[in-house]
Amino acid sequence: MMDIKPIPVPAQGTTLDWQLDQPYRAKHLLWLLLVLAVLLFTGHRTEMDKMVLMTGQAVGNLVGLADDSQVVRGLSRVGASMWPPAFGTEEEVARLTDLDRDQLPFLATIETHEKVEQHLNPDTLEMEESREKVELLVQPLGYAWTVFVKMLETIEIAIWGTLFSVVLSIPLAWFAARNYTVNHFTYTLARGTISLLRSMPELIVALFLVLAYGFGPIAGVLALGLHAAGFLGKFYAEDIENADKKPQEALEAIGAGKLKTLWYGVMPQVVPQYIAYTLYILDRNVRMATVIGLVGAGGIGQELKGRFDMFQYDHVATILIAIFIVVFLLDQFSARLRAKLI
Repeated sequence: MMDIKPIPVPAQGTTLDWQLDQPYRAKHLLWLLLVLAVLLFTGHRTEMDKMVLMTGQAVGNLVGLADDSQVVRGLSRVGASMWPPAFGTEEEVARLTDLDRDQLPFLATIETHEKVEQHLNPDTLEMEESREKVELLVQPLGYAWTVFVKMLETIEIAIWGTLFSVVLSIPLAWFAARNYTVNHFTYTLARGTISLLRSMPELIVALFLVLAYGFGPIAGVLALGLHAAGFLGKFYAEDIENADKKPQEALEAIGAGKLKTLWYGVMPQVVPQYIAYTLYILDRNVRMATVIGLVGAGGIGQELKGRFDMFQYDHVATILIAIFIVVFLLDQFSARLRAKLI
């Protein structure tokens, strides 16, 4: 029978003297003031005060309290140039040497437009206009198809970069897990490699790989894969270390080796997290594949940089719309896949 002890009750008339400790003391206030001082100092160095001032002017301009705002002027100028987005292309027929007039591209038509050019008259030193009729190959969805092809290449770069990172991170995670590594040397070496891969930004890695492999998707795949392997190796290893020890101890008690213990005692516990990590890296690689394309590592980034450098913001708008659609669809796909597998 369970021995139940009564709750002690103070005698009647006893004066209770108790108090709660203060959750915050003077040292906490001093630490808070120190943090605020550091934030103010670094905020001034990073022009956070200027940012707040310019943003306030922009808001004031929008509500009619300020006459002018550099932020509003800049965004309005770019926004006006980006609308409407460019979906079609126009090319002079005379410059297309392999054009077959009987077999035009899908939805393409040949139209005659009047071309107006300004030139300086050497005799009068005045600007004069010259007009000539030119034939143009008009493709209503020509540029949309170009963006689609480049975006497809970006997705392929992200997928292969993710696969490369998974393959590289699996052995790293094995040796970086303290309870499964061979010895302290292999543990330190694996952890150091993971930190090295994680510390190198994809953009910098892509710059060097472009010099080695040339412009194209090879540099993009390797840059994404190496950087992501640092993150996956860290996450995979930490999950192995934090897995429940009881299934592992049971397998070891019946004579299972480290590999079988890992496969049957650890993997069933960590696979859901591994899937979530890998899907996140895939989503991140799709976005980063756009960025590394700016340095020539393939994908839509090269197209984006070229159009931006030529101030063709309507084409930039089309590219940004395509990136948003791909990221949104990938997010939906990842959510559904995670719900089925986890």
